[in-house]
Amino acid sequence: MTITNRILPLFTLFCLFLTDFEAKAQDSNPLEGRWDLVMKKDGKEMPSWLEVKHSGNNTLVGRFVYAFGSARPIAEVKSDGNNFTFSIPPQWEPEGQDMEFEGRITGDQLEGSMIYTDGSKAIWTGSRAPTLKYNPNPTWGEPQNLLNTNNLDGWHTKGENQWVVENGILKSPKSGSNLISDEEFMNFKLHIEFRYPEGSNSGIYLRGRYEVQITDSYGKQPSDIEFSAVYGFLPPTVMAAHPAGEWQACDITLIGNRVSIIANGIPVITDQIIPGITGGALDSEEAKSGPFMLQGDHGVIEFRNIIVTPIQE
Repeated sequence: MTITNRILPLFTLFCLFLTDFEAKAQDSNPLEGRWDLVMKKDGKEMPSWLEVKHSGNNTLVGRFVYAFGSARPIAEVKSDGNNFTFSIPPQWEPEGQDMEFEGRITGDQLEGSMIYTDGSKAIWTGSRAPTLKYNPNPTWGEPQNLLNTNNLDGWHTKGENQWVVENGILKSPKSGSNLISDEEFMNFKLHIEFRYPEGSNSGIYLRGRYEVQITDSYGKQPSDIEFSAVYGFLPPTVMAAHPAGEWQACDITLIGNRVSIIANGIPVITDQIIPGITGGALDSEEAKSGPFMLQGDHGVIEFRNIIVTPIQE
């Protein structure tokens, strides 16, 4: 028997062993997947999000999105039957303890509690994130300009309004409330132009749930919290930001949960899946259409030419 003939059977056995080993390592747990959560704390409902997946043989890891901040990594989700626990260190919260979670799974529903960094308690529920339909060859409707060049008709705020329209430009001259479109959309193309001063920060929420970051990132390296990123999830491939004080533009296509972004004429995210809601979302009901929300609580920002082209459903 030649050396080759001896090696081939051994190699075949090794491949079978490796395949069986990997299959056992990836035995699914009913907790695995993506979950849209609603957190009830201090009399308020706050949208949140959870992802759980395998890492290696037996460890479960994940990500969690709270009412603010970016997606937070979970080093280990400890699961015992239908019950599970995990903890997360503070991110933008005031100093305090780790956030402690305990929960249980019942079919396609979750329920549980969270001890916050200040020791207060929240109750939460969750359902499996929906699978959103993707149409690669949509029929587009007519473009419409959402910006009334004279006033704020078609938009509203939650809280005291600081937004104004001057000479056809929508302005937030100081930090304050976010601005929300009255009309809601599901699948669309959006062209939007904006300008900010040095050091400022804003964002465009798609369906009120997924933030495309606007921030003074000129000269910085691309990351998932900088200019043109889907905040905390998808970084741009290149940094396309212009210097502060210049008008800039994003062209965003969202179909299902797949997004493409062209920033200042440069494709920076192409047909990527948005895993879940981002911090600051209006709700976690991902199967529904939603408004555009312009972030006004982080700094001075100006917008013009907000043109949306919906898909004809």
